[in-house]
Amino acid sequence: MFGSPEQMAAAMRQFADMLSASPEAGPVNWDMAKNIARHAVVAEGDPSVMEGERRQIAEALNLADLWLNEVTTLPGGVTAPQAWSRSEWIEKTVPVWKQLCDPVAAQMVETMGGTLGAAGLPPEAQAVAGPLMGMLKQMGSMMVGQQIGQALGSLAREVVGSSDIGLPLSDTAALLPGGVAAFSKGLETPSDEIRLYLALREAAHHRLFQHVPWLRAHLLGTVEEYARGITVDVSALEEKLQGLDISNPERIQEVLGGGELLKPEETERQKAALARLETALALVEGWVATVVDAAAEGKLPSAAALAETVRRRRATGGPAERTFATLVGLELRPRRLREAAALWRALGDERGVDGRDAVWGHPDLMPTADDLDNPGPFVKGGAAFDLSALEEPGEAGEPGPGSESDR
Repeated sequence: MFGSPEQMAAAMRQFADMLSASPEAGPVNWDMAKNIARHAVVAEGDPSVMEGERRQIAEALNLADLWLNEVTTLPGGVTAPQAWSRSEWIEKTVPVWKQLCDPVAAQMVETMGGTLGAAGLPPEAQAVAGPLMGMLKQMGSMMVGQQIGQALGSLAREVVGSSDIGLPLSDTAALLPGGVAAFSKGLETPSDEIRLYLALREAAHHRLFQHVPWLRAHLLGTVEEYARGITVDVSALEEKLQGLDISNPERIQEVLGGGELLKPEETERQKAALARLETALALVEGWVATVVDAAAEGKLPSAAALAETVRRRRATGGPAERTFATLVGLELRPRRLREAAALWRALGDERGVDGRDAVWGHPDLMPTADDLDNPGPFVKGGAAFDLSALEEPGEAGEPGPGSESDR
């Protein structure tokens, strides 16, 4: 069952973690998840950030923030820039991942407890399986934590900063020197130019997340709403668990891996949440691309080529997309990035920078999915807005991007 004494020791540590976890600790053993994620990045090399690298990253983020002052009315979002190792990225983003992953994990663990009890035990043991349900749920929590830990470890090896996936994973603007170096491989562009371009994207995201009061709650809330509609394919799980030896954690991990057991409900509410999220992500990424292009113009010779590299990376997905699908049952991809960027550019041409950025002032002012299809009427609309008749951002029940409310 185990290929080496090290694997046996690791399995025993994980089993001990499972037994020591409190049943009230939640659906995921997050301490275990963090440990597995950190081990994954350390195993492939995760050196501590050197002082020179920290200085380079801080200087790039501060300079990027200054350049953005010239192309947007939103205030600066970089106050204490940081350079993180991959392990630091894991530690500092786990609170948001917990918020995003727990709704799906809770359903996974609950279903696994019942299904493991029914399908994973021999018939003679099922009559006395009741007392084991708590332990089986703890085992489910351990296994889901293991899956999440591996997924976060994989994502940590790919990201370049705290905002790669378009969600506010941290209040701190940060870049990962290791991630920047990996991004730079194969590009015939000076490293300081690549670092500064990625710093512009990181700083632009943080302007939005810090100074558009309703945006953070809207994005995270929409992901949570979508995740709550995810169900576990019980019949597929039962089929995989028939005759499974529950003393073999490697086999259980294999059964749970890949996210194929996560199944979205085809309800109108689920579809609406997905549409809102896709539109919001596209609008965030489109605005970031627009202001970064403007800030880099005439300053970074390779800006256009780097922008295309980032667009391909975001549009085609990759390990990060599969990782997020594993974590919350959702591909987090701004499918309409080009349309959103074109709309923001047209708004700037028509209304100026002030009028363009004023659209972020209230969720009811935001473009909808229909506006991305036909931006002309939205772009030609009034440049001045009366917010007095609208709800204050942040009130319960507010519509977000994708709302069909009157503007």
